[in-house]
Amino acid sequence: MGNIERITAALLVVLALNGCTASQSSEQILAAAQERFQKVKEDPDVLRIAPKDVIRAGESLARADRLSSYWGSSEDVQQYAYLSQRYSDIAEQHTALALNQERAVKLELELERLQLSLKEAKMLSVQEQGKWLEEQIVSLATTETDRGLVMTLGDVLFDAGNSELKPAANRTVLKLVQFLQLNPRRIVRIEGYTDSIGGKQENLGLSKARAQTVADALIDLGIEDKRIQVQGFGSDFPVAENASNRGRAQNRRVEIVFSDEQGKLGSSR
Repeated sequence: MGNIERITAALLVVLALNGCTASQSSEQILAAAQERFQKVKEDPDVLRIAPKDVIRAGESLARADRLSSYWGSSEDVQQYAYLSQRYSDIAEQHTALALNQERAVKLELELERLQLSLKEAKMLSVQEQGKWLEEQIVSLATTETDRGLVMTLGDVLFDAGNSELKPAANRTVLKLVQFLQLNPRRIVRIEGYTDSIGGKQENLGLSKARAQTVADALIDLGIEDKRIQVQGFGSDFPVAENASNRGRAQNRRVEIVFSDEQGKLGSSR
């Protein structure tokens, strides 16, 4: 065998070895991306908080998988597998940040609840307790209607199009919790409403989500779920015209309907 033939044969061996190494590397990276994606896909918190990142991770992984199934570039397989892993990482990071924020809000609520409980415990006489309870009822800004006593929470407690409670809602929620704790036989119906912007089904879902958020806050602070009913009415039953920003803001609300002292609720809408 001449020098040229020996050099050519050696080059072919090197190329073959490099191809095997690249193939093995691509397979390893792809397997790691698949395992990473499976982990985030099965995490309910990640799916709730970062669904777009999960979708991007899945799309990149699917493309890497398709490229690996036929004669394609190993670099492309590795690139899309890497992108999938990064999107999975981002999904987990977004989720961790959001969960930390949720925990911080709940801790703040719990702290204020404990402070109010301490204030309540310092009231030694029945007269003081009765006077304080009367002040709490007035501060709830309730209105007597044909459905019973109703408290209205305006959209200042929610961002537009969002069902998450703002920190500004804490004091109102805590007053409501205290009132229900001091009146253990009363139950409530939490009703959500929206303005007329958006589709009917979208508004219906948003209104119920807002009402459920308030209900979840009460439950987290110790109110039994059996004392709470939740309804969403979407853009039905507006309290103002939807033609102006001010009117729409008034229609974006949650209403708390209180039962009587025996636990009987008035009729629903």
